[in-house]
Amino acid sequence: MAHPIPHRFLAVEGNIGAGKTTLCKMLERDYNCRLILEQFTDNPFLPFFYENPERYAFPVELFFMTERHKQLQEHLAQGGDLFQEMIVSDYFFIKTLLFARNNLNTEEYRLFQRLFHILNASFPKPDLLVYLHRPVDDLLRNIRHRGRAYEQDIRPDYLESIQQAYFSFFRYSPELPILILEVEQVSFWHDEAAYGEILRQIGQTYEPGVHRKVIG
Repeated sequence: MAHPIPHRFLAVEGNIGAGKTTLCKMLERDYNCRLILEQFTDNPFLPFFYENPERYAFPVELFFMTERHKQLQEHLAQGGDLFQEMIVSDYFFIKTLLFARNNLNTEEYRLFQRLFHILNASFPKPDLLVYLHRPVDDLLRNIRHRGRAYEQDIRPDYLESIQQAYFSFFRYSPELPILILEVEQVSFWHDEAAYGEILRQIGQTYEPGVHRKVIG
């Protein structure tokens, strides 16, 4: 029997290749929750961005932001019975700003930030933000294994900068319960014991602030 989860809105975050979408799909399978998955493959600028980041950073981030906003608006900006069922998302809207800060130049980011705060004003915060943390070597291994052609040239330093952007955000978000799960070399999609431990950790309630648990 699946471990009970007290959270009505659960957001799962992590670096590229951390396993966040896989975990969300497993939660949907076991809890019959409403699932929100980022539609990243629809971004027509993404392959060009990985080849030429400076040229394509702004359109790729703007496209992501508008698509994420549209999707979350459909799922979250409702009335009445919003949280009568558990909602699990494989991203949190703040991700939009973190990646933009990492990828845009100063002037582009200043404009992007103003647009972000307008769009973000109406969204509820998750009851728990789960962050799957893996070292860069782990991420690169997962990225190679899943074989998306446009991801194969992602640089280790780029993944490191994303990780630092998340941790910087965590330090300055004392109002949000954040659970960092250390899953180095943990294939929880194959390891029933590791997945069970993740469920036990997610099934707890946490005070606002950062909490760190090692899995495996």
